[in-house]
Amino acid sequence: MRKTAVLTTLVLAFTLLLAQAACAELTKLADNVYSYVGSNDASPGHSFAANAGIVIGKEGVLVIDTLISAKEGQRFLADIRKVTDKPIRYVVNTHTHLDHALGNCVFAKLGATVISHEADRTYLAANGAGLLQRAANYGLKPEDMAGTEIALPTLAFSNEMLLDLGGEEVRLMRAAPSHTAGSLVVYLPAKKILFAGDILFTDFHPFLADGDFTGWIRTIDALLAMDVDKVVPGHGPLSGKKDLRDMKEYIQLFDKKATELAAQTSDADAISAELLKTLPKRTMAEWMVSYNVKSRYLAKK
Repeated sequence: MRKTAVLTTLVLAFTLLLAQAACAELTKLADNVYSYVGSNDASPGHSFAANAGIVIGKEGVLVIDTLISAKEGQRFLADIRKVTDKPIRYVVNTHTHLDHALGNCVFAKLGATVISHEADRTYLAANGAGLLQRAANYGLKPEDMAGTEIALPTLAFSNEMLLDLGGEEVRLMRAAPSHTAGSLVVYLPAKKILFAGDILFTDFHPFLADGDFTGWIRTIDALLAMDVDKVVPGHGPLSGKKDLRDMKEYIQLFDKKATELAAQTSDADAISAELLKTLPKRTMAEWMVSYNVKSRYLAKK
């Protein structure tokens, strides 16, 4: 009986730890900066483990990305309210893929101004309704998406925008088309913190299907030249410049090897297996390698 009781206690403790990891709260990066980083729950209903964050100024809060749904946006909002009751003035979409922007509706209803690059605003305007209609294709259940509406950015820019939250300068910058046509970064120069969105995936196999590789490399080079200590990736743990360099090398290696293999065979599984032998080891989203191969290298065959 004692062994059974001990085993039961260990199982319960382990289950609690897993639950805490899956429902991790915002991590404090600076006195007024918080973010989700490094979730191990990459399920569709948990936004594929997308990161999101906030910057708190004297005059209000800036939200960086809003996760995949109204349900996830509400979870994010509840965590925000654990650290501040200041009004949410702005939402910045680092890009408008569903896992980073379909929670916009929660914050737009609070009166927040939603901001993105103009190219990604155009993308969401053209594709938002379809994303909701095809939610099941991404592994999302009706209950995951209940109450989710498309809330387009109402403010868009082309290259750079400066926001003053009252004592905190925030720079929004887009160097070149990269992960998406309008992928941008959020830079806090006083804190040397950078929110990179999906320009950076750390310990995740990245989504490459729509990327502009030439612009992506150019963008990473621009980020490496900046005065930055902490980098929040779109997916994965808190990162730094080494992770940006690793991302650059991953993209270059993936493209070179996948192009060579796709010239020899149309077998996506065989190509993916060879790529996984060659690519740097990453623990999350291995399935993405096959998706990238099919979408980018075999789609026209």
